[in-house]
Amino acid sequence: MSFWRVLLSIICPPLAVIDKGCGSILIVFLLWLCGWVPGVIAALVILNNPKQ
Repeated sequence: MSFWRVLLSIICPPLAVIDKGCGSILIVFLLWLCGWVPGVIAALVILNNPKQ
């Protein structure tokens, strides 16, 4: 996980997970609409997952 990905996930979480697939983008986007913090946490968890 690079510094720029972390920074992008703090600023706009759906853009940070754009290469992880449609499901990840949708989940992060919905959580981001519910609140900024849940979207950021979900993006960081998805980016930190080594299996994807």
